[in-house]
Amino acid sequence: MKGLFDQVVGALNNPNQQANPNQIGSIVGALQQVSNTPGLDANTTQALVNVVGNHVRTALTQQQQSNNPTQAENLVSRFSGTGANPEAVQCVLGEKETQATIEDGARATGLNPATVQALLPVLIPLVLNFLQTGASTQNQTGSNSVLQSFLQGSGSGFDMGSALSMASQLLQSR
Repeated sequence: MKGLFDQVVGALNNPNQQANPNQIGSIVGALQQVSNTPGLDANTTQALVNVVGNHVRTALTQQQQSNNPTQAENLVSRFSGTGANPEAVQCVLGEKETQATIEDGARATGLNPATVQALLPVLIPLVLNFLQTGASTQNQTGSNSVLQSFLQGSGSGFDMGSALSMASQLLQSR
């Protein structure tokens, strides 16, 4: 996880990568709005982002291995954002991984599965937007260091929620 955060910091300091304080600020702001949803708080949101991040990593890794090496980058580029995008859920996760994400999210947070399902169109684009920070400003494929670090992360030690929390703290210190 520290490796992923280090890649984001590196991207923030590299003019050839897309990361910028406004982008990170938009992601953090959108997550804070999600935390204000009835029944949610910052800790529950962070736990849910962890689950979503793990399932997004699984899905992107499968896409990359079964289709072509740039498929994960294409999906990140296409569906990253700060607004809800129901198409992102289906195109990134697919039906089986979506169901697993809903079940794992409900189990990890105690939220109703319908609530988890309703939040996926918001959370998936935010996770992808965070990964987009490492993309090249020159539109070079295969050069997204943040995405590569994310895809190489291990399931048990990987924590997307903490990486986003650290990014928020970094912004506050700048």
